[in-house]
Amino acid sequence: MDRKLFGTDGIRGKANEFPMTCEVATALGRAVTHYFQKHKSVRKRPIIIVGKDTRLSCYMLEQAFAAGVCSQGGEVILTGPLPTPAVAFVTKSMRADAGVMISASHNKFTDNGIKIFDSKGNKLPDSVEAELENLINKPELLPAKHGGDLGRAERLKEVFGRYVVHSKSAFPSIYDLEGLRIVLDCANGAGYKVAPMIFNELGAETISLGVTPNGKNINFECGSLYPQHAISQVEKYRADLGICLDGDADRVLIIDEKGKVIHGDRLIGLYAKLFLDQGILKPGDEVVGTVMSNLGLEVYLKSLGLKFHRTQVGDRYIIEQMGKVNSLLGGEPSGHIIFKQYATTGDGILSALKAIEAMRFYNKTLRALTKDIPLYPQQLKNVAISKKEPFKNIPSVQKALKEVEKDLGDKGRVLLRYSGTENLARVMVEGEQEEVVKKHCDHLAQEVANSLS
Repeated sequence: MDRKLFGTDGIRGKANEFPMTCEVATALGRAVTHYFQKHKSVRKRPIIIVGKDTRLSCYMLEQAFAAGVCSQGGEVILTGPLPTPAVAFVTKSMRADAGVMISASHNKFTDNGIKIFDSKGNKLPDSVEAELENLINKPELLPAKHGGDLGRAERLKEVFGRYVVHSKSAFPSIYDLEGLRIVLDCANGAGYKVAPMIFNELGAETISLGVTPNGKNINFECGSLYPQHAISQVEKYRADLGICLDGDADRVLIIDEKGKVIHGDRLIGLYAKLFLDQGILKPGDEVVGTVMSNLGLEVYLKSLGLKFHRTQVGDRYIIEQMGKVNSLLGGEPSGHIIFKQYATTGDGILSALKAIEAMRFYNKTLRALTKDIPLYPQQLKNVAISKKEPFKNIPSVQKALKEVEKDLGDKGRVLLRYSGTENLARVMVEGEQEEVVKKHCDHLAQEVANSLS
């Protein structure tokens, strides 16, 4: 079965327009309840955790989804604003049947989305999402519930405390954050309450930004996509590091003590070395990245004696591969990083804590720890398109692609892919020489634009 509603990370779109409408959210609530009632739950009434970020549209979508669950006989637990990794953790901690996060992550407030987790806190595989779509499209497959078979919903206001305790426990008790000055930008998003609480309780002097959500200012000139203000505050207050979360706090951008952004692949390299030196990873273990991961990271990991595997873009594909090979570390250059010992999805707060753990373990600054992890020059262009045709079916693009790959040889990579949520083609080229990389990327992007715009 094909998926049309679901993209690389759940369902996403402009709020109050298809597919992010109340009607779809209600239908999805019914479908999720029926699926877990039929296939997974040992209860008559499946328990569904529903979290959200701070967008204005979360109110309507939360209630619409909850209505669908109740109409199908499920029990809803509403958590209020909570990071995506916290929803995944709470779902598992409370032994619920499924968890749902209402968020469009780093997108502007006018967008929204829905992500679904199973009872273990894992994102659903493509096959299950396809089955849910089938149930949405064919509501006659869902048996109607009446009378006492209908469900109910309740709001648990203090459930975030479970995640705070869990996050703090992932930071070794032999260390604390005393003496550290941290600039923390929560993007006016889902982490605005729990993130400052975690870092403050561990002893840091925390300068908090983006902690006054009003429904419309999530990700607005703040957070991981807009680190400029956090950088200025790191420099102003001479902070030891800056931490920028995105709207649902499942990814992070980290700023070193000099006000320089640390590339996500360098962070993964740092965590890999830390885990090796701590004995958590062993030579020959596999770290998982994506097709977007920098070639320099792969070279660095191999120099440490570790294997590296690339998946398609999306942290759920990383997690699937990690499960297959029992990998403990994986992530994307965007800052979605997964620590399998502690989490089932990307976790920005946990990633920041592990960076600080490395600072304590080596007694070095972040800049000193990451500066020698190599990155190859990389150029990425987003090309606006009007249609998504397989690249292999476009002769002009294929011709240009072969020319570039021949010129780069084994000293570089080319990647062409479509965005899962927008009408964009992504053209990425990397290699040893920056001017060569830029020339090839410009050429390929122009060929794609000529063929698909």
